[in-house]
Amino acid sequence: MKIMVTGANGQLGQELVKQVNASEYELFAFTKTALDITNMDQVNAVCEEIQPHIIINAAAYTNVDGAETNEELAFQVNAIGQRNLAVAAEKVGAKICYISTDYVFNGQATAPYSEYMHVDPLGVYGQSKYAGELLTQTLSTKYFIVRTAWVYGEYGSNFVKTMLKLAEDKSELGVVHDQVGSPTYTVDLAEFLIELVQTEKYGIYHCTNSGTCSWYEFAQEIFKLAKKDIQVNPLTSDQFPRPAKRPAYSVLGDLSLRMNGYSVRRHWKEALREYINNISS
Repeated sequence: MKIMVTGANGQLGQELVKQVNASEYELFAFTKTALDITNMDQVNAVCEEIQPHIIINAAAYTNVDGAETNEELAFQVNAIGQRNLAVAAEKVGAKICYISTDYVFNGQATAPYSEYMHVDPLGVYGQSKYAGELLTQTLSTKYFIVRTAWVYGEYGSNFVKTMLKLAEDKSELGVVHDQVGSPTYTVDLAEFLIELVQTEKYGIYHCTNSGTCSWYEFAQEIFKLAKKDIQVNPLTSDQFPRPAKRPAYSVLGDLSLRMNGYSVRRHWKEALREYINNISS
């Protein structure tokens, strides 16, 4: 079986490449420089040549604040790029998997968002990802849309690495306490994606590690596991203004996971402990 992965040098993309390489599947990995997914002719030519059975699109414009001033670029990558891949996949009869985000929701809920609840993105990033979802549903007959949140892993930059870096020369810092979600370790997310795309259980899924926390609580656990002696102070979002508004509550429910017979991912604290141990050693 041929699996094509785009965004292969990204945080999730590198983990997918690692895990697919360790499987019996034939991997075709493309970085941004090797394949411009916003170029329809290029995407069609590559898919025509490879004839993949599965395409996992891990390429994305993920700069949430930057998207507010780079709207066209965000939509170009997150919507048009996905459209191009969906069209090409349909031509060669491939399944397609689109990685989406908790930012498609407005964060005003008080209970976890199910996969089929009303979406209402607050900013350009979430709007562009939702556009990618709509195009996927419209253009593909064999699609998986997997929304995730608060992703971190061995590769690339992320919140955990940022906190550990700050701890090197600070004894005290403030972290937002009024935004709640579920951290997601790329190892667990990639495992689920590879398991899912082998099936015909098409549709929308939410995949994060289980359990919830605020960014403040996440930071506290990071420092505790990394044995860093640092004072963490809770901030409100108003005290830490950003160009793009963040959803206050973006916990993703796992209705589709459970209905389709998949196990819920391990607790975020357990996953974080493994991650900290891995990067420490």
